[in-house]
Amino acid sequence: MLNECQVKVIYALSPQARGKIERPYGWLQDRVVRTCARENVHTIDHARRILMKELNRYNNRQVHSTTGEIPALRFNRALKERKSLFREFMVPPPYQSSKDIFCLKAERVVNLYRKISFNNLELKVSGVPIRGTVQLRIVPDRQSGLVEIRFWYQNRLVGIQKVKNEDLNLVHF
Repeated sequence: MLNECQVKVIYALSPQARGKIERPYGWLQDRVVRTCARENVHTIDHARRILMKELNRYNNRQVHSTTGEIPALRFNRALKERKSLFREFMVPPPYQSSKDIFCLKAERVVNLYRKISFNNLELKVSGVPIRGTVQLRIVPDRQSGLVEIRFWYQNRLVGIQKVKNEDLNLVHF
């Protein structure tokens, strides 16, 4: 998914880089746990409210010890000055929808009957030659109980089918 969005992953390999990433989370976790204990929290909703309150305070009011700035103000200034690596998400060509990017993926070969088999379910595929390799982009939807399967052949969307979650027999859907 990251490759398709042309995002390069940079790993924090040095102890200094890992510490820089982990330090705020450790600080926030300590603060939230202590606040929950002090306020005698017994429900997830109450703990969630405390977490959101602490996040808001950290991002919008607290002066960061290293930068000497409030994180939200520093971030907004970087965006305004175009010094941020954050970019607006756009679906990269040839894909047509975010469903083509954020999905489960599989490849199948079209048989002599112009069908593919996926988890013992046969699906008809048109627009793909016999023995052609088709890429499946599988998008489960828990609310509707359906799975949308988007068929791609040679960087071209050749079909979309919807099947029931239980018919496709995917784990956890």
